[in-house]
Amino acid sequence: MPLDPVLKRLRDQRVRDSVAPLYALTVEQARAADLAAIRAGAGDPEPVHEVVDVEIPGPVAPLPLRVYRPVDERPLPALVYFYGGGWALGNLDTSDGVCRALANRAGCLVVAAGYRLAPEWRFPAAVEDCHAATAWLRAHADQVGADADRIAVGGDSAGGNLAAAVALLARERGDVALAGQLLVYPNTDHRADTASLRESTDPAMFNRTSVAWYWSHYLAEEKDGLNPLASPLRAPSLAGLPPALVITAEYDPLRDEGEAYANRLASEGVPTELVRYDGMAHGFFTMVGTLDTARTALDRAADRLRGWFTMPSGHPERSEHQR
Repeated sequence: MPLDPVLKRLRDQRVRDSVAPLYALTVEQARAADLAAIRAGAGDPEPVHEVVDVEIPGPVAPLPLRVYRPVDERPLPALVYFYGGGWALGNLDTSDGVCRALANRAGCLVVAAGYRLAPEWRFPAAVEDCHAATAWLRAHADQVGADADRIAVGGDSAGGNLAAAVALLARERGDVALAGQLLVYPNTDHRADTASLRESTDPAMFNRTSVAWYWSHYLAEEKDGLNPLASPLRAPSLAGLPPALVITAEYDPLRDEGEAYANRLASEGVPTELVRYDGMAHGFFTMVGTLDTARTALDRAADRLRGWFTMPSGHPERSEHQR
């Protein structure tokens, strides 16, 4: 179907205003422009019961967490959420709108996790930080009023990539039995050569050049892209991973690799739901103040989170990945 009218209007406005693509800016300029655009799309902050900033030990330096509590109740199940930004952009404010909306809709804690950014810190720094944040929440659940036995991970774009990587790492180390993984248009393969990537050339949209620019900042060496923690689609096995919801967008260079990951998860026995939103482009999920479809997608995500969190520990969808 055609590009959503709201997104087309925003795209055409960028053309009229001669707005430079992020990859034509310095990293610092891109960080500021990206955050401004996300704040504009998110609209007014949705109120929640409580928002608390916490600092925790990280592998190299302290890590910031922001805990969104929808109701005055303890303990609550928790979603650890990793913001997008191509591993090089973003901070806790980037995911503020999404975290507030998911907390209210799913009735769970949402814990936004900060991580070291590229190119100052390249792969696997972000993965190590995101896993450390998830493991810390499991070990210190009482400190923030979370249920240690009901923790999921999620994120959008590079944050979806990091959520998938954390799920792989948690399976490998056996330190956190995750209830689910919410993967919103995730990067899954550094060497992807898909139709959606080849066809995405519009400089006024997130395109294949954008994808390559982000990877160039994230990876220290080309061979790092073969590591499953950078390219989850290259993992030898996806069996035993937690249930997944994978969300993709029709006009997104990452569409096909996200869908390939969902299909592989399902083929290897992981309960997986794949939802493509037609007419949407990369980044739509964070536009909660602008797009009706973003709110619809958030409702879908919240519904899956509630399902994962209410699933008995012995249920097949939860028990397999805990073995």
